Amino acid sequence: MISPLEAYLNKDYTDSAGLTKVPKDIPANTLLVDLQNNDITEIKEDDFKGLDNLYALFLLNNQISKIHPKAFRNMNKLKILHLSYNLLTQMPENLPTSIQSLRLHDNKISRLPKGAFKGMQDLNVLDLPPSLNELHLDYNKIAKVESEDFLRLKSLQRLWLDFNQIKYVENGSFTPISKVREMHLDNNKLKKVPPGLNNLKYLQVVYLHANSISNVGVNDFCPSRTRVKKTLYTRISLYANPVKYWEIQPPTFRNPVQT
Repeated sequence: MISPLEAYLNKDYTDSAGLTKVPKDIPANTLLVDLQNNDITEIKEDDFKGLDNLYALFLLNNQISKIHPKAFRNMNKLKILHLSYNLLTQMPENLPTSIQSLRLHDNKISRLPKGAFKGMQDLNVLDLPPSLNELHLDYNKIAKVESEDFLRLKSLQRLWLDFNQIKYVENGSFTPISKVREMHLDNNKLKKVPPGLNNLKYLQVVYLHANSISNVGVNDFCPSRTRVKKTLYTRISLYANPVKYWEIQPPTFRNPVQT
């Protein structure tokens, strides 16, 4: 019979070991900790104390609902952190800025705090829970938005992408977030209004100021078909762009058929 700790230490038995808490006395030189598929409910302050060389930590598919704010302190070499399929209601605090791959999907997180990814310059894999209704990705170095970026985020209502370096938004990128009501795309490098805004039925607030937009099409904000229902806009911000207000056709901001 293999004990839970032995099962954890043996690479052939890294998961499904019946653990209810993080094992003690994990060797300090450990590079990878795989505790997925267990019944761990909480990550305490000192669970990973001394594991300063840890490269990858897999905690997916447990029952984790609470992570201590100092649980990941001094883990400055951590590159991979997978926390999917747990019971988290908020994003863990004070994550190492060294993380390159962060997976949080299939939790109960509804919003991410502003600056949640601040300093994570090397983050290139980000998998978020579909329950999110607010997402702050402002003040990063995002250069483009692609069609698969928001596929899972069907509950999203507010999106912050301001103060990035976005030059391009792929057609269809915002289609999955059909419930979005507020979108911040200001202070980027966009040369035109992103495609698909006119098809977002509930979109009411759009910030696009301080970009490089030189032209605004008559159907950029409102549906091209006159009988398509859409919520009225309450704010569209386009100042500090090259486009001149007198060049924008009046029907561009026509009142759509209300939902």
